Amino acid sequence: MKEFVVYTLMRIVLFLASLALVIGVMALVLDGQVHLFWAVVLAFLISGVASYFILERQREAFAQRVETRAARASAAFEARKAREDED
Repeated sequence: MKEFVVYTLMRIVLFLASLALVIGVMALVLDGQVHLFWAVVLAFLISGVASYFILERQREAFAQRVETRAARASAAFEARKAREDED
């Protein structure tokens, strides 16, 4: 669970930083006019691409945690199934 929270919080921070950057650039380039819709769209794109590279370690830790839990659940299911077959 910790890996999920860390990854999600880092994605949110990265998005907010991207949004601030895009709004700042738009304000400079467009003489103070900021189109919020396009700023959010650009921030989503920028943060998505950036998170692919920047948050790789956190994403791998989260994936490993999910893999471990799935393997335990599968082993428990197989054990229950084997007990039912014995009965």
